[in-house]
Amino acid sequence: MPLEITMPRLSDTMEVGTILHWHVKVGDEVSSGDLLADIETDKATMELQSFDDGFVESIAVEVGVPVDVGTLIATLAVEEGEDIATAPASAPTTVEKTPVKPPPPPRATSGGARVSPVARRLAEEHGIDLASVQGSGPSGRVIKRDILQLVAATTETTAAAQTTQSCTTEVVATSAPLSAAQPVKQVQALAPTSPWQQDHTEPLSNMRQIIAKRLVESKQTIPHYQVTMDFDMDPLIEMRKTLNDQLANVGVKLSVNDFLVRCCALAMSTNPAFNASFGGDCILYHGPVNVGIAIALPEERGGGLVVATIRNADQKSLRTISQESAYLSKKARETGLSLEEMGDTTFTISNLGMFGVDNFTAIINPPNSAILAVGAAIEKPVVRGGELAVGREMSATLSLDHRVIDGAMAAMYLKTLKELIENPASLLV
Repeated sequence: MPLEITMPRLSDTMEVGTILHWHVKVGDEVSSGDLLADIETDKATMELQSFDDGFVESIAVEVGVPVDVGTLIATLAVEEGEDIATAPASAPTTVEKTPVKPPPPPRATSGGARVSPVARRLAEEHGIDLASVQGSGPSGRVIKRDILQLVAATTETTAAAQTTQSCTTEVVATSAPLSAAQPVKQVQALAPTSPWQQDHTEPLSNMRQIIAKRLVESKQTIPHYQVTMDFDMDPLIEMRKTLNDQLANVGVKLSVNDFLVRCCALAMSTNPAFNASFGGDCILYHGPVNVGIAIALPEERGGGLVVATIRNADQKSLRTISQESAYLSKKARETGLSLEEMGDTTFTISNLGMFGVDNFTAIINPPNSAILAVGAAIEKPVVRGGELAVGREMSATLSLDHRVIDGAMAAMYLKTLKELIENPASLLV
C-alpha cells in the first residue's frame, strides 16, 4: 500500500501550509531523510523530509496552493514490488480545494532558476524574460531587487532615447537662420515614474497572516500597559569590550543583546511573576527560564518575524548564550527554525537598538506575561556623581499583562534589571 504524506503541523499555531518548492518529482527514488519539499508555515519556511525509502507515486498539491494541516500532499510507494507505472509522469494532480488565499506564483522558472513571488509578478508586469535575469539572492535566486534594477535601467535607456529623438526633432524644426534675439528652446525629458509610485497589492504570506491574527488577539485579549526605565550602559559596554578582546582568539564576540538575555533571565529568577502566564482561573508559574529573542527574517525568505528560544538562560554563561543566539539567528534567516527551537518561551526581548531606534513599545507574545523593547545605547549629557558628563544610556520599555503583573511588580523587576546591567561583573558569577 502506498504511504500517504499529509501536510504536517510544523508549529503549535500552524493551521495552513504552502508548498514553496518540490525537490522531487513523480517516479523519483527517495531514502529516509531525503528532502521532499520546502513548506511555508505561519512562522518560517521549513523542510519536509521523507521518513521511508521508496518511490514518489504521486504529488497531490501544486506549488503555491495553501492547504490545511492534514491534507494529502503526496504518496510514496514503499512496499517491495509496488508498481508506480500508472502514476502520472509529468504534471502533478491537484486536490479539489478552494484556496485559502490567492496562491503565490511558483518559485521556479521553466529553466530551473529560483524566483521569489514578488520578483515574478514584477517581471510579468514589465515584460521581462526571467531566463535572462542573473539572480543576486541565495543560490542565485531572482529577488525583487534584481527586477527593480533591470526596470530602472530599462526606463533610463528609454528616457535617454526619447530625449535624443526630441532634441533631433527640435533641431530640424529650427534649422532656419536664427536672429540674435531668438532663444534656443531647451527640451527636457520627463522624469520616469517608478512602478512603486503606483497602487499595487501583494498577497499575505501564511506567516504574515498568522502574525496579524496573533497580534490582534494579543492586543484584544491581554490588558497591556507599559513601564519605561533608562539604564547607564557605560559599565556594560566597557566590560563587553574587555571580554571581546580576551575572547577574540577563540572566535567569540559578545553582543549587547547577549548581556541583556542573561540580565533578564537572572531578574526573572528573583521576580517569578515575569516567568509566569495567565491561566484563566490561575497563574501558571513556569520552572525553566526560557528567554525568547525576536529575529527579523530577510525579505528573500518572505520577511516576517520569529522568536527563537534560549532555554534555561539563567543557568548559562554569556559565552554559551552568545553562541546559541548566533546559531539560532543564522539558522532562522537561512533555513528556518524547528518547532523545538521556537517553543516554550516564558519572556521575550525585542531589540531594535542596532537600527538606531531610541525607544519603542512591543506587543506581548502570548502566553508570555511580558516583553522588553530595547532601544540603542546613546551618548547624551548625564549626571554622574553630582557632575554633568557625557555618558551612554539605553531606554527599555516593558509591555505587561496586567492580569499577572501590576505596576509595583514591574518597578521591582526593572530595579533588579538596572542593578544587573549597571553592575555587569555580577553576570560572570
